[in-house]
Amino acid sequence: MVTRRPGFTLIELLVVLSIVAMLLTLALPRYFSSVDKSKEAVLKENLNQMRDAISRYYGDKGKYPESLEALAAERYLRKVPLDPITDSTSTWQIVQPEDPQKGGVSDVKSGAPGKSQDGSEFSQW
Repeated sequence: MVTRRPGFTLIELLVVLSIVAMLLTLALPRYFSSVDKSKEAVLKENLNQMRDAISRYYGDKGKYPESLEALAAERYLRKVPLDPITDSTSTWQIVQPEDPQKGGVSDVKSGAPGKSQDGSEFSQW
């Protein structure tokens, strides 16, 4: 008489692993897509906050700030936010006003290369 030890057979383990692999192939693309969507949402929000801070600075002082760091130094922003696509604060593209006497930063755009999920370029936001 042969006694069997408790446990799983190799076939049972392979079936379970193949089911897990199939489920992962369905879930992972959705996960990465949602990560990209969230980064785009954060980028839009960061741009809106910085543009609002630039407008408030201009309204208070009558000129634009000299840099984004000036907004943080004067407490219009807590700190210069990260560009979530590049994970850096140094990639923001500064748009200078037409009249250089009015300061240095009239608008800000993302310096991230590439396009969003809707096909528009990050640098045009």
